[in-house]
Amino acid sequence: MSVSTATVSRRSFLPRGWWDFLLQVCIWFGFLAAYELARGVADRDPSKALENGRRIINLEGPNRLYELTLQRVIGEHGFLEAAASWSYWGSQFTVLGLALLWVYLRRNDAFYKFRNAIMLANVIGLIGYVLLPTAPPRMFPSFGFVDSLSDFGGISHGSMVVQLASNPYAAVPSLHAADSLIVGIVLATQVKSLPAKIMWLLWPVWVWIVVMATGNHFWIDIVAGVLVAMIACAIIYRRPLRTRLIALTHAT
Repeated sequence: MSVSTATVSRRSFLPRGWWDFLLQVCIWFGFLAAYELARGVADRDPSKALENGRRIINLEGPNRLYELTLQRVIGEHGFLEAAASWSYWGSQFTVLGLALLWVYLRRNDAFYKFRNAIMLANVIGLIGYVLLPTAPPRMFPSFGFVDSLSDFGGISHGSMVVQLASNPYAAVPSLHAADSLIVGIVLATQVKSLPAKIMWLLWPVWVWIVVMATGNHFWIDIVAGVLVAMIACAIIYRRPLRTRLIALTHAT
């Protein structure tokens, strides 16, 4: 293999070379570590969080808890419950991480705004956790909710690693909802086949179902997460959106 051929091969694998790849890895994992630690100490006021959780229940109506109905339906089918549990733990780490890696390697021009949108959404979410600590549904067993993730695959909310890097009262907004929406939209615009596009467009819907079915979020948390994703994308993608709006205006 000639030197020029080897250079082209390396560039095709890593679009901007090893240094840029290592830089992006450091940026992402540095942000992730700082974010998890900040979220873990942001606010741990149990009484305030439980009070806010009860307010959501009262707002929905104790007899109209759609999350509870969904949890019971999913719980009646073992394969759905297992799929929901795997999806909950994997969506924020495995799926999100692989999506970022794939976009970096295969659609590099789209990577930087994608990464920035995810990071901004998480920062906005952190502000929400500080201002409005809220207990998730699983902390209200008196209403019938259960923690369906307990003892799943040896990982639970009581695991040492989970407790160290998480705030149990960080329910509003749902960043599972926000991140999955951004991932779904970006991947749907970057893949080529129609089935893949449909799959990624359905991905956030599945995650929204999962976070309710596992007792980790109310539907109001999901709405808040969707708003966070929209705000983050509106800021990060403002120039492309403005260009498209101008084009549509001229076209009409």
